[in-house]
Amino acid sequence: MKKASPSIELRNDEETVLSVRQWVNTFVVDMNLCPFAKYEMLHNRVRFATTAAITEEQLLVSLQEELELLNSDPSVETTLLIHAHVLQDFYAYNQFLSDADRLLVEMGLEGIYQIASFHPDYQFGGTNPDDAENYTNRSPYPLLHIIREASLERAIAAYPDVDQVPVRNVALMNSLGHIKLQALFESLLKR
Repeated sequence: MKKASPSIELRNDEETVLSVRQWVNTFVVDMNLCPFAKYEMLHNRVRFATTAAITEEQLLVSLQEELELLNSDPSVETTLLIHAHVLQDFYAYNQFLSDADRLLVEMGLEGIYQIASFHPDYQFGGTNPDDAENYTNRSPYPLLHIIREASLERAIAAYPDVDQVPVRNVALMNSLGHIKLQALFESLLKR
């Protein structure tokens, strides 16, 4: 499997956060992949956090710290925990998600928060690596998106046809195509 990003080691936290912020604005907000994201971005309620973790154990500690922060600060709606130096391999990342969910249970936070997954090499089951639909969950760096479940439930209840969002997203990605999406995606790392 290819490396997630050829320039990960050369970027500082500020550049890493900028790339992820541009990805959120370009893919998630402008393409409306998540119809709930624009409001939170406009109101500065998204926390972009980086970790220097180089092991899965260190990443779990960082995740625990972010969960504790969210629990103590209701002004932060959601956190994108960017971990550029660990779990660059998508399959290892995917395996790690069960550890992240286990941490939620251990902390008594299951049902309070959920973790959404984004990775540069994200691949849905039953798809090929170059299938455009994988870009709905591809990010410039591996990250864990910590979401408040109560907020998500309120947003879903207020949004018409929420079940059609993934269908629309796949159709949009397929209409743009892998080549255009890859070029746009790579441009986020060159800025």
